[in-house]
Amino acid sequence: MRLNTLTKISLLAAALASSQSWARVSADEANKLGADLTPVGAEKAGNADGTIPAWDGGLVTPPAGFDGREYINPFADEQPLFEINASNVDQYKDKLSPGQVAMINRYDTYKIKVYPTHRTSGYSQEVYDAAKKNALETDLVDGGYGVSSYTMTVPFPILHGTDDEKARQIIWNHITRWRDGNFERNVVQMTPLANGSYTPVKFQEQLSFVSALTDYDPSKADPNIIFYFKQEIVSPARLAGNVLLVHETLNQVREPRRAWIYNSGQRRVRRAPQVAYDGPGTAADGQRTSDNFDMYNGATDRYDMKLIGKKEVYIPYNSYDLNSTKLKYDDIIKPGHINQDLTRYELHRVWVIEANVKEGQRHVYDKRVFFVDEDSWQIALVDHYDGRGELWRVAEGHHLQFYDRKIAWYTVEALYDLLSGRYLVLGLTNEEADGYAWGKKNNSKNFTPAALRRSGKR
Repeated sequence: MRLNTLTKISLLAAALASSQSWARVSADEANKLGADLTPVGAEKAGNADGTIPAWDGGLVTPPAGFDGREYINPFADEQPLFEINASNVDQYKDKLSPGQVAMINRYDTYKIKVYPTHRTSGYSQEVYDAAKKNALETDLVDGGYGVSSYTMTVPFPILHGTDDEKARQIIWNHITRWRDGNFERNVVQMTPLANGSYTPVKFQEQLSFVSALTDYDPSKADPNIIFYFKQEIVSPARLAGNVLLVHETLNQVREPRRAWIYNSGQRRVRRAPQVAYDGPGTAADGQRTSDNFDMYNGATDRYDMKLIGKKEVYIPYNSYDLNSTKLKYDDIIKPGHINQDLTRYELHRVWVIEANVKEGQRHVYDKRVFFVDEDSWQIALVDHYDGRGELWRVAEGHHLQFYDRKIAWYTVEALYDLLSGRYLVLGLTNEEADGYAWGKKNNSKNFTPAALRRSGKR
């Protein structure tokens, strides 16, 4: 993998000339990165009462004993500061999302164990250099539904413009955040019934950013492709062999995401325009939409977005215990929600964004409220509302710092349905022999519909 090659994606100059765009930040503003701000744009200072510490570089060195696979919990000796449950939720609700409060009120077993805060999110110098370059060069275009160009990581480490523009910049930062150049992972998705019974769905996934491909040629690369993604169902047998292929486009309004599905029963490859917006998620039993994956992904044009502000919230963070290979899936999957005794919450500053479906558009989620971690630009919580304005689904992304790769990502994504009592959990690797394989070499020929057809099997 060519980690020294920056991922640069630029839209065609002629198209840009006709697009509305907003000014970038000045050199003086960009110089705040690494000074008052972290190199990716969070406040470096802690909070006034000391419950959020200053950022000191993040956790970018593996602890002693790390074997390259089992992510040792560097905070294993810590005990919870306190627990939030039905008996005291009103005392802490100003630092919880409405969805978290609703989960506590619905389930006696749902509790939030709060631990000391550690600002572990940290990246390589290459990522930091790219973030500063983006601050100076990147614009929103096409009404904020596209990005003019960006290099490798978050396009907008320093927010600017109106609050509505800042809201879209934050979502773009989540979508484009750095997650290594090439990797493969074997993960499990569950959609438990209300009584907790479940059937594991195992995925083998590959993701490659364009410039990390072995055959990358910037003069020939498609300027509107961010990355390639392939997802094959390994089990259960009734679904095994079905494969999803995605060419993720940067501006999905100008050019929708390119997606294909290989159906093992029919042995055919078909275009899959439904893999977007509120189309059904893969093998999810109706428990998530396509744009629920990675907490939120894809085009933003169906929503008006506004920035509510920044606040301190207890969010899932440093979830090393939940990632442990000592756990079995039965230890994690419980009726109504995952085992909250295995979770860890910390107080962090988050950006809060409210997204409402635009007039004339449709989506099963009429409103979404996003809570985005300032240190990683990663969505930590999402509250989903139905067309009646009722809170429907609550999403939690359990943060993990992959310290050997200098990457912040999720160990588990959970999406709870308050109405049905069911939920979906995605990303589990506890019982998998090879969860994540970083730095895998790949080339663009492996991400074509023809390759999908050749690799298909029943």
